Amino acid sequence: ITRESAAALVAAFSTGTDEMAVKSQDLIMMLLRFTETPFSRDQFAPGHITATSVVLSPDQRFVLLVHHRRLERWLLPGGHVEPDDTSLEAAARREVLEETGALLSEVPAMLVGMDVHGIPPKKREPYHQHHDLIFTLRATDVVVRASEESREVRWCAISAEEFRKYGLPLPIVRAVGRAIEHS
Repeated sequence: ITRESAAALVAAFSTGTDEMAVKSQDLIMMLLRFTETPFSRDQFAPGHITATSVVLSPDQRFVLLVHHRRLERWLLPGGHVEPDDTSLEAAARREVLEETGALLSEVPAMLVGMDVHGIPPKKREPYHQHHDLIFTLRATDVVVRASEESREVRWCAISAEEFRKYGLPLPIVRAVGRAIEHS
């Protein structure tokens, strides 16, 4: 994965009128331009690129959520880019498999969102930011399992009421909307 390929992907994303996505796009582009190791999980100032997925159920009526053990909240599956990842999409796919065991279709992923958000300090890690690229993927089955990182994995109905119930942040809600729109 190169900074140039990531910058091209981020620059091609259409934020529309989503001001939060515009802010995140600008911050991610700055990270890619001015940081030598933007994909390294050891890059803390200001942070590093992460890959997350809106995983839609086979019938597209549900989205896959994980209850993150460290952050104690419901989120989309995702995480750090590893040196062996061949692309940001590959990182997103790997994270989904590791965190949920979900089987995914081979349909290429589409970038449906981006969100820069803070991560609290832990042990040797200071406060830093995740510059999150959010892809859409489709599951081929609804069978899932929780990993060590997650307390629980659950399919959530795609509705405003359910999103409020799980306390999903607005950038995630908007990414789910874009995923449905483009599926």
